[in-house]
Amino acid sequence: MQIDKKVRKHYLLIILLGFIVTACGYKPSSQFIKEIFTDTVYVEVDVDRVEPENAPYVKDVMNRLIYTRFKGHVVSKEESQSQIYVVYRGTTFRALAQEHGYVTRYRATVRVRFKMLTKKGILKKSISARVESDIQASSYHSSKIRTEAIREGLEKALDEFLAYVSAKGTIVKSDDNITIKITDLNNSAL
Repeated sequence: MQIDKKVRKHYLLIILLGFIVTACGYKPSSQFIKEIFTDTVYVEVDVDRVEPENAPYVKDVMNRLIYTRFKGHVVSKEESQSQIYVVYRGTTFRALAQEHGYVTRYRATVRVRFKMLTKKGILKKSISARVESDIQASSYHSSKIRTEAIREGLEKALDEFLAYVSAKGTIVKSDDNITIKITDLNNSAL
């Protein structure tokens, strides 16, 4: 009998939670992004010359996020209605802990700039994503962990940018007359 009461309480709690979420008008962030963004997107990636091996990774992750988050399609520049320019500005590493002369924990700071041309104007955002990680004394493992930290930081920066775009989308949704800051593309640096 005691188990039945617990099960009923759980079902009631789930139904109540479902009602609250749907009654308050919850919408996923992808709905707000669509207020700014069209479904055909061109992506261009510019990377730091020191680490060119990350260019394909950034482009692949950006393409995947556009498909999964925006439900959009990556197309050529001529076919696109929206464009995203991603500039990877490099990564810095800072030692956080040392043991017997070896760095055992560090923080990687990944710097990325975004410029997005949309149907409502231009969005610009610079993001510094931080990733902390443990490291081993082996140089092979250190190099591998370093690359993974850069990639994790890039993914965090891309997620943060999408959250920023979603937040801008909520503003645009509340006032359809808003135009995002428009700048002259030929005279403005990314």
